[in-house]
Amino acid sequence: MYRHILYPTDGSTGSEAAMAHVRELATRFDATVHVLHVVDTRHVGLGMSGGYLSGSGSGLSGTEIEGEESGMVGKRIDPDEQEETFIDRARPFVEETAAELDDIDTVPAVKSGNPHEVILEYVDDHGIDLVVMGTHGRTGVERYLLGSVSEKVVRMADPPVMTVSARDAE
Repeated sequence: MYRHILYPTDGSTGSEAAMAHVRELATRFDATVHVLHVVDTRHVGLGMSGGYLSGSGSGLSGTEIEGEESGMVGKRIDPDEQEETFIDRARPFVEETAAELDDIDTVPAVKSGNPHEVILEYVDDHGIDLVVMGTHGRTGVERYLLGSVSEKVVRMADPPVMTVSARDAE
C-alpha cells in the first residue's frame, strides 16, 4: 500500500513525535522513507535594505570580516552562497535522522525554498504514497500570522498526509 513515505523534518518536537509513526509504517509496509529537510529561503538573512546578511556581531545585525567592508546592517554576502551554507549544515542532520531509522531503507534529502512548496514538489517528483509530518501545535493568531506548513501540505497534497502533534511527544 505504502512503498514510499515522505518524512519532512525540521528537528522540532513535532517532527520527533512523527518519527515513531514513520518507523512503524515503514516497517509494516516495507517502505522506503524519504527523510527531507527544507531550508526555508523566504527569510534567510534578509536585512532592512533587502540585502542578505551574515551572522551577528558588529553593527546592528552583521558580522565584520577582516578585509571585507561592513555597513550599518552588516556585510553583504551572496544569497546563493548563504543558501549553500545552510544546505551544507543541514546534510549531517538529515543523515543522522535517516540513520535513526535503523534497518529501514532511507533516502536523505536537503532542499531549499518555500517549505510547503518544496514538500509538494518532492511528493510529485518521487512518487510518494504517504506523507508523515509533525506539527508545531501553533493555534490562533500565531498560526494565522506564521502559517502552517503541515496545514498547507494537508490541503494540497495528492497522497494521504498524517500529521503528528508536538503534544504527542510529551
